[in-house]
Amino acid sequence: MTCDIKEKGRIGTINPIFTCQPAGAQFASIGIQDCIGIVHGGQGCVMFVRLIFSQHFKESFELASSSVHEDGAVFGACGRVEEGVDVLLARYPDVKVIPIITTCSTEVIGDDVDGVIRKLNEGLLKEKYPDREVHLIAIHSPSFVGSMVSGYDVAVRDFVQYFATPAEPNGKLNVITGWVNPGDVKAIKHLLGAMEIDATVLFEIESFDSPLLPDGSAKSHGSTTIEDLRSTANAAATIALNRYEGGKAAEWLQETYNQPTLIGPTPIGIRNTDAFLKNLKKLTGKAIPESLVKERGIALDAITDVAHMFLADKKVAIYGNPDLVIGLAEFCIDLEMKPALLLLGDDNSRYKTDPRLLALKEHVDWKMEVVTNADFWELENRIKNEGLELDLILGHSKGRFVAIDNAIPMVRVGFPTYDRAGLFRHPVLGYEGAMWLAEQMANALFTDMEYKKNKEWILNVW
Repeated sequence: MTCDIKEKGRIGTINPIFTCQPAGAQFASIGIQDCIGIVHGGQGCVMFVRLIFSQHFKESFELASSSVHEDGAVFGACGRVEEGVDVLLARYPDVKVIPIITTCSTEVIGDDVDGVIRKLNEGLLKEKYPDREVHLIAIHSPSFVGSMVSGYDVAVRDFVQYFATPAEPNGKLNVITGWVNPGDVKAIKHLLGAMEIDATVLFEIESFDSPLLPDGSAKSHGSTTIEDLRSTANAAATIALNRYEGGKAAEWLQETYNQPTLIGPTPIGIRNTDAFLKNLKKLTGKAIPESLVKERGIALDAITDVAHMFLADKKVAIYGNPDLVIGLAEFCIDLEMKPALLLLGDDNSRYKTDPRLLALKEHVDWKMEVVTNADFWELENRIKNEGLELDLILGHSKGRFVAIDNAIPMVRVGFPTYDRAGLFRHPVLGYEGAMWLAEQMANALFTDMEYKKNKEWILNVW
């Protein structure tokens, strides 16, 4: 039996797993305080992205559009950027950071966004807003290449490149979380706190889970400040949780400022969380406290309760963001499950040399496929026409109809998840996340057994 890593064999996409690069750049931008991005393109490039953000987090986020129309597509639309920056600054007195996020249309027509920013810096900002701190940043994210994953990666790098300012060492650790949930940020900050590590958590989205206050003052926005971004150049070290979501920024900091840097593994499951804590110890010299040893033991005990009896040998398909998919696959293998199909929704050439996928290829002793540039047809076709038998599907809500139509239980994980309440509050990272994931998978199988009357008597004697 083998593990094959291959690209889908069709031209075109039927029901994509990912959305486009500008969505990733927008997600990075809403993690920064006092920042509203202008998406330079058609209004739908903001409207539909804001919709999936709101569906997932059940909150509203501030993003702007240059609203390019037919005349701009023919004659150029740089004037829309100039007008948009002026309107934003006039309407939002607290805004300091305005990324100009390009899209497929404005990249194709060749709008010189970098030139417009120079013009605005030398003209509008000096003439109309001379006493105001404003940062205009070009984020090039054409949607005819890459995906939301690469768009996030590029935007994080560009923000760090723009703001990083060498000064006195601050002794802190940069932590680049990647595309995660508020619950994951809370879990990572818990691990850092337990090890007494002073860290700058970048593109900090824990506050996306915002309250309803009597005065209506609360708003959903990230907590990373301009000063946090400036200080990235002066950190003692940098760790990126994900290779494809923040790895570019970590590599740039290493190359530019000679910072000790580690990228991954994504702390999903016991094994990878152990590795994350050991990496923290290596970078900071801090000891792993007994409290985390106990926390690990509680997670192991919970996992032991369900793994061998209910999860072992179960065949699972996993789709979504690459670091999430690979981390989930590694965790499933540790639970004695058998990932049969991993679907990565873009064509990043680095996947074929990813050491984690190569390790799967070397050690897996059952039939497994890793399909890059994949879409949901790859999953549906294998189930309906190629005899793929699955016990479980792991992925975000967009794949739910494949699970429903084929009566396969499914655990929602990843982005976007909009047909289950409050999942963004629950981490998949760390020991708490490992316990939650294992129990979610077991509960999904229990519900399926009851619904299908399939060996549900096992539950009576458990």
